[in-house]
Amino acid sequence: MNTGTNMHDPWEPFFNEVEGDVKSLLREHGVEGTSLETPPPGMGDLALPCFQMAKKLRKSPQAIAVELGEKLGGKNYAVEVKGPYINFSYKREELLRNTLSALEMMGEDYGRLGRIGKRVIVEHTSANPNGPFHVGRARNPIIGDSLVRILRYAGWDVEAQYWVNDMGKQVMTLVWGVKNLSEEDLPPPERDKVDHIYVRYYQEASRRLEEEDVEERINHMLKEYEQALEDGDLKRHINHPKDKPTRAEEVKEIVEKVLGGMDSSLKRLGVVVDRYVYESQVVVDGTLREVISRLRESERSREEGGAYYLDFSDKPIHGKSKRFFFTRSDGSALYTTRDLAYHLWKLSRCDRAINILGEDHKLQSYYLREALKELGVEKLPEVVFYSFVSLPEGKMSTRKGRVVYLDDLMDEAVRKAKEEVEKRRKDLSEKEMDEIAHIVGIGALRYNIIKVQPEKKITFRWEDALNFDGFSAPFIQYSHARACSILRKAGEAPTPTVKFVERYQEEAELELVKSISLLPHAVYEAAKSARPHIIAQRAYEIARSFNEFYRDSPVLHAPGEIREARLALVLSVRWALSSALNMLGIVAPERM
Repeated sequence: MNTGTNMHDPWEPFFNEVEGDVKSLLREHGVEGTSLETPPPGMGDLALPCFQMAKKLRKSPQAIAVELGEKLGGKNYAVEVKGPYINFSYKREELLRNTLSALEMMGEDYGRLGRIGKRVIVEHTSANPNGPFHVGRARNPIIGDSLVRILRYAGWDVEAQYWVNDMGKQVMTLVWGVKNLSEEDLPPPERDKVDHIYVRYYQEASRRLEEEDVEERINHMLKEYEQALEDGDLKRHINHPKDKPTRAEEVKEIVEKVLGGMDSSLKRLGVVVDRYVYESQVVVDGTLREVISRLRESERSREEGGAYYLDFSDKPIHGKSKRFFFTRSDGSALYTTRDLAYHLWKLSRCDRAINILGEDHKLQSYYLREALKELGVEKLPEVVFYSFVSLPEGKMSTRKGRVVYLDDLMDEAVRKAKEEVEKRRKDLSEKEMDEIAHIVGIGALRYNIIKVQPEKKITFRWEDALNFDGFSAPFIQYSHARACSILRKAGEAPTPTVKFVERYQEEAELELVKSISLLPHAVYEAAKSARPHIIAQRAYEIARSFNEFYRDSPVLHAPGEIREARLALVLSVRWALSSALNMLGIVAPERM
């Protein structure tokens, strides 16, 4: 629970005092290994179970709870014993005081924690540059980008990286198609966008792989390309641009064109990549050669038919080969070897590395971590695995068997959002409707994906994503817009300060303050555990509490000091929801 020393988090004093007092008391009794936990709703804010102490203290858990509970109590917390549990509750006045103080100090930056001076690299998306993004993997950029934003709020120096596979067979299949097929060989593109234009070459070339000599020619091109990189052809062409482009330069040109189209889709989704790192880099700079040499020196290294692998027969890998091949029989490297070289380069440049990967990469990720250990690397990457997105049967498909792309999903999100806007706001111009539809549609898409824990499967349903009254982005965005509307009508709102501590007496007011107060700690927990759905849940809870407050507690027509205090609370909601939505890459509109 302890977040260190962070005056931006209203819950810091409570957590620190409870944990400090409990640890000190348990130490006096010679008890170790018992920790605080989050209790069920209505049972306090922290709880200490006493079961594990029974054997050591030779008393019943209930008796231990009563005895210890009598010795606990502090400035920030009250104690209540419930059977074998000691429950700790944040004192109302101190919670209000600490929350209002943090709001006054942080203002519109509420939710941000202090800078910690450490660097983290988040690698996400990293799809092969051979065509548009597929809907199934839409979670990767959304999880990755949200995590990047949350980590920045938590005080990390963050770089978002995209690992570009510009050396694999899929890319070379695309290059062969571009060099050998004509427009007459291809169907018309489904949209005038470069990645959609180029994917046709890849699809037709892939279909022709079964034909005689096509696969052989592609494999020859791949070896030729790898040799060109080894020989420094890419560097030579950069230094002498008037020379005829080399194979390496041809590949780079095609890859960058397709990546440009893919990047425009990411930007439309609100995803920003700070750096594209190419696989070819680890060949050109010699890192790959060094990795292969070091792996061959490992005690686990084995050779079979000229190919080298690491023997992991002693590892708990079930139903799969326990051999990690890092070279082919001709001595060339595999994708996983280049990925290993990339990780060596990446890990040397950060304090923490996080990879966002589909659940089908679990074995590959396991091998990568074990191979890094063989290279003497102690700082290993954290991995967030996600399940894929599926769509209900028959939805989003214009013809049988058609691949559904992320661009299609975004188009449909905006179209459906506009239908909802047209129902609710007939007073708006067409331009205003389009602007709101984009904000709501893209926000609904992102939120409906990020609100679910990554490892859980998602079937994307529009009725959930665009529900203005449920666990959705439109509900939260509308709550933010409502807060802005109240503040506009008021003309001026006082800044939240500790002077309002005594003025918040109603249950709806207290619940709203508590919900807002938990945002900074949610940022800490989400960043620590790499679980962005924590922020999605907190945003919803703040919006839900605000709507209950608005229903039960008049603001604009409240008398004197009560009106002033409630306006300060509405301003706090606006700040908190704006920060939460920003962390999720969702626009916080002032009007809807």
